[in-house]
Amino acid sequence: MSSSIAALHVAKKQLGLDDDTYRAKLSNLTGKTSAKDMSEAERQKVLTVFRNDGFAPAEAKPTTGLAGKYAKKLQALWIAGHNLGVVADRRDAALLVFVKRQTGIDHTRFLRYPDDAAKAIEALKGWLRREAGVMFGNTNGQEWLASDGAKIAWAQWKILHPEASLMVRKGFDAEVSALVGRDAVWLADMKPREWQTVMNDFGRRVRAMKGVK
Repeated sequence: MSSSIAALHVAKKQLGLDDDTYRAKLSNLTGKTSAKDMSEAERQKVLTVFRNDGFAPAEAKPTTGLAGKYAKKLQALWIAGHNLGVVADRRDAALLVFVKRQTGIDHTRFLRYPDDAAKAIEALKGWLRREAGVMFGNTNGQEWLASDGAKIAWAQWKILHPEASLMVRKGFDAEVSALVGRDAVWLADMKPREWQTVMNDFGRRVRAMKGVK
């Protein structure tokens, strides 16, 4: 069964269409009552209409299987790029393409030497620095900006609130506190997992603002 036929069957179920209503819709749109009899273009036409009616195909889950001593660092930066609206495809497979382009090495499990890993890591950091203003390597005298998570969260906040500054954080502290479930958080004491919670939430807002998934 082709993926488009499977998608039509999922749409039928998701939209709550009985057999008669479903076939009537197909007939109205293509003159055919069975998805199997349609061309691929016809099936895509029906799927477009179903999406407009509220059908929401399940998002492909990020692939897993990254391995190697530098995989976790690269994956964290890649997902951060997605949360900054810079990386369009957050899947591991897309990260591997990036790594291959930067290093000539096919997979993170083959990144065994620091020099090779640094090519990919620094290229990715440079991309996020240029496109999203992440202050890698610079804390501007702010102790709480020591971690990458804090730097990325602040860059996200600046995208959402361009008028904010490090001296006038424009609600940043209060928002971070609310997201991690504390009344008033001391930013320098934030744990990596707490910054991850903040980055994920800000990431949804950044992507919505930029109109990307």
